[in-house]
Amino acid sequence: MKILSEKELQIWLYDHLNWLVDNNEIICTFTFKDFYQAMGFITQVGILAEKNNHHPTILNTYNIVTLSMTTHDAGNKITDRDIKLAEDIENLNIY
Repeated sequence: MKILSEKELQIWLYDHLNWLVDNNEIICTFTFKDFYQAMGFITQVGILAEKNNHHPTILNTYNIVTLSMTTHDAGNKITDRDIKLAEDIENLNIY
């Protein structure tokens, strides 16, 4: 596991504009047509999280899902594990 430097993180964020950083977490909010689609997305994220053995915080309100990630094993820093899971999530066919 590699902790990202500030420069590495800024470069990654430049290419992933939907994500932001707050309090040593990467965060992204997804909006869906309805609750049913939001729950389907959460299920897919859960499967990816298990495959990666890395689990995001998931907040759901009706059709809006917010994911946040940090690596607790690295002292709550953003690592390559967070970035990998975020990119896997971006690659889901969610709409």
